[in-house]
Amino acid sequence: MPDSLSRPPTILVVDDDADIRDLIVGQLSQENFRLLGAGSLSELRATLEREPVDLIVLDLNLPDGDGLGLCRELRAEGVEVQIIMVTARGSAIDRVLGLELGADDYLTKPFEPRELLARIRNLLRRVRTDPVPRPEQRRYATIGPWRLDLVQRRLIAPDDRLVMLSSAEYRLLTRFIDEPNIVLAREALLPERRATAAFDRTIDLQISRLRQKLATVRGGDELILTVRGEGYVLASEVVYS
Repeated sequence: MPDSLSRPPTILVVDDDADIRDLIVGQLSQENFRLLGAGSLSELRATLEREPVDLIVLDLNLPDGDGLGLCRELRAEGVEVQIIMVTARGSAIDRVLGLELGADDYLTKPFEPRELLARIRNLLRRVRTDPVPRPEQRRYATIGPWRLDLVQRRLIAPDDRLVMLSSAEYRLLTRFIDEPNIVLAREALLPERRATAAFDRTIDLQISRLRQKLATVRGGDELILTVRGEGYVLASEVVYS
């Protein structure tokens, strides 16, 4: 993620089609971005080892592997770079799978250059403006039977069992934790897609999967409730430690 507001964000465009890659780079070149390109997962990995990257525009179909697997690996390694998946696949299942594996956003080809630019700006703005909890003050947030580790981004059960969260799940849960016992509409849960969030069923699937993880402990199934016609609410007090 950006480590300074003074330097331009670095965007890595990953696509095995050089023409498409160059087209996206060209479209973004008018903005205050530092732009890099890669044509494979191996090139992407090599770039990440030598360059600070703030956001990856990642095509799913690459010659040496699948972008979905790469996204899962990066998140498992604790890499927090923002990821926008770009693919010709268009089903809701593909979108949800990508988000569950740690993507921050998802675009289906063909797309308008202005839409990609808007998604990039929204993600970078969120990273630069979201407060980062200080470990010494807010290491854990307790909700019902669960503790959420705000540093390592995982749930801790009463028996100390660890449950890993995808990036999408973690963002959702921390959004609820910021405003417990308040009904949050889809637009509030997906601020980067405010214009279409009211009609976006992806959020419902993400919440369903988060609920399934919470429900593995007694009392966890009652934490996130649906308020018909309004949105969702975290029905719990939050205690920080």
